[in-house]
Amino acid sequence: MFHHVSIGVADLGRSSAFYDAVLGALGHERYMEKSGTISWRSAEGGAVFWINLRDELTVVPDDGRHIAFAAQSPMQVDMFYQAAMMSGAVGDGAPGLRPEYRDTYYGAFVLDPDGHKVEAVYLPPA
Repeated sequence: MFHHVSIGVADLGRSSAFYDAVLGALGHERYMEKSGTISWRSAEGGAVFWINLRDELTVVPDDGRHIAFAAQSPMQVDMFYQAAMMSGAVGDGAPGLRPEYRDTYYGAFVLDPDGHKVEAVYLPPA
């Protein structure tokens, strides 16, 4: 469905280090870099995630937006969460089953260094 998603960040170096760690835990790698912007995608291709430097950035806390990255296993979700916490994230939902979403939904939520809510989720094939 999506070709790419992008968000603004206040510090490109800080945020790129954060996303290198958390997206690396999910098997994604840097895709493109240009002045003021960096992207990641899976080695197989597909949708691309971008961060873009913004001089004035406003992130509204808990406004209902978040980005969920697909994981290939519950272990990857755990690794995402650990990498996020070691990279300066604020926990917003430790790894675990989320039966309120679906019986097999395993996810973890964090706030990135700018306060964007991001998630890693694993759903086994139906």
